[in-house]
Amino acid sequence: MSYIKESFGELKNNVTWPTLVNAQKLTVLVAVFSILFSLAIWGVDTVFSKLVDAYFSLMN
Repeated sequence: MSYIKESFGELKNNVTWPTLVNAQKLTVLVAVFSILFSLAIWGVDTVFSKLVDAYFSLMN
């Protein structure tokens, strides 16, 4: 139980929290990066899928 109290005390007294504006900017940055990264993964997956389909269609 003391671990939980110490953890809350640490969060309350020793952590520097970002301002609301800074937190909003970082949230937008993370969202944009996540969208771009997911589009890149989708693109690579699509290319590999077409390559595998082409390979197996040649084997028949």
